[in-house]
Amino acid sequence: MRVVSGIQPTGNLHLGNYLGAIRQWVAMQDAMEAGDDCLFFLADLHSLSEHVAPADRLRSLIEMTATLIACGIDPDRAILFNQARVPAHAELCWLLNGTARMGWLNRMTQWKDKAGKNREGASVALFDYPVLQAADVLLYQATHVPVGDDQKQHLELARDIATKFNLDFRDALFTLPEPYISPAAPRIMSLRDGAAKMSKSDPSDASRINLIDDDDTIAAKFRKARSDAEALPGDEAGLAGRSEVRNLVTIYAALAGEPVQAVIDRFAGQGFGAFKSALTDLAIAQLGPVRTRLQQLLADRDAVAAVLERGAERARALAAPTLLAAQRAVGLQV
Repeated sequence: MRVVSGIQPTGNLHLGNYLGAIRQWVAMQDAMEAGDDCLFFLADLHSLSEHVAPADRLRSLIEMTATLIACGIDPDRAILFNQARVPAHAELCWLLNGTARMGWLNRMTQWKDKAGKNREGASVALFDYPVLQAADVLLYQATHVPVGDDQKQHLELARDIATKFNLDFRDALFTLPEPYISPAAPRIMSLRDGAAKMSKSDPSDASRINLIDDDDTIAAKFRKARSDAEALPGDEAGLAGRSEVRNLVTIYAALAGEPVQAVIDRFAGQGFGAFKSALTDLAIAQLGPVRTRLQQLLADRDAVAAVLERGAERARALAAPTLLAAQRAVGLQV
């Protein structure tokens, strides 16, 4: 089993990233058996699809790497690196561009959403983003790729590209990766709008709990988080139509590692003053050690960069045979 997943180094990570993705990465890393591999990468090449100041990109790369380590990613057990240190990602993407089709990319939902009405003004990198994603996983012969609902289409495209390449060149070169969908991964919503995902791009900092927030900030954000005037219900069905309430209960359940119904059983009939206080205490207890470890790591940014280089060295060794085989398949190597 070989699991491959990436995340863009764009700004501070928040509670939604932690509960919805990073903890799943840690769980996968911890579940790996001898001979299995977990590759987690910082998608800095993907970040070129939008304009980011170079200094900001470099700073974010180091800070996000430190955050992943602080959250439990172990560079000795998983392979942690950034794309730019492994040129084979870009090289294989170019080879796959000869196989991918414009019509496939034009149908990608995220392309339509991000480009909007200004498709002529969007970057080529944004349009070609899914092909680089395909290269990211096919390069390592990934057997499984963790995906959320918004990424299923991209994994399907990667499988389509792999299938066409294998057929075009009569070579079963690429493994077709399967989706890895964890049933435990919760969908964390904004603290200000229960219908919107918690997001780094939300202009309101009060909408999210950042992993670098101090205890007082976490307390203030939960205290001001939207709920409603009614008490907590006695069963999960009572959360219907109460998106902000469901979100807070979901966050508590995810942090505590409990089913939603167990949380409801504990707080049924209580008002949100008591519940938010308990949620704050739980969040601070869980996130405080992460923040402390993160601050320690960022005190030596060169050491964090060295972790990325060690991971990239291992990734380059895994990538080399596939890239060479692809080059031979298309006639670029003997």
